[in-house]
Amino acid sequence: MDQIVNVVGVGGSSRPGSTAEQALRVVLDAAQRRGAAVQLISGPALAMPLYDPRHGATAPQARRLLAAVAGADALVLASPAYHGGISGLVKNALDHVEELSEDIRPYFSERAVGCVAVANGWQGAVSTLAALRDVTHALRGWPTPLGAAINTSAARFSPAGACMDAHVQGQLEEMAAQVVEFATMRALATSRAQSAR
Repeated sequence: MDQIVNVVGVGGSSRPGSTAEQALRVVLDAAQRRGAAVQLISGPALAMPLYDPRHGATAPQARRLLAAVAGADALVLASPAYHGGISGLVKNALDHVEELSEDIRPYFSERAVGCVAVANGWQGAVSTLAALRDVTHALRGWPTPLGAAINTSAARFSPAGACMDAHVQGQLEEMAAQVVEFATMRALATSRAQSAR
């Protein structure tokens, strides 16, 4: 029997159904088809006060985010490009992960992290993808080999959220495969190590 892993998607924008959220949903749907349990934290669920390390995560949205990240076997991050970088909404959510610094698996430790960046042009998409991967490294996560930079002037999503570009769809599905495969291997290795004790 395959190990069930939990994949948490974090990202999007304050606008429900944004292109970044649609791309994130495509990855999570593909992960779910591969047997993962998935959870999406997007839109209003990301709207929380600016992170202040003196006060910690007091907002209910922040506590839900931290509980989801702490329980995740893998993550997928998605951000629209805002002036060549991660949106403030997504960056603030990621800043709250500092509260997991003393967790049994600090930050994103031991977890594969898929990164998706969306922009109306290649420059913003690529620079935002690089920023997401840098933040993943800083939070001790393992970025998947494949990251997705989506240029919305070339790739579109339907009103129902389906990707209309076969190449982008394939990238997002491959990212889901990498996230689930790595998380499953990690969970099985941990389980075997514990049972060998």
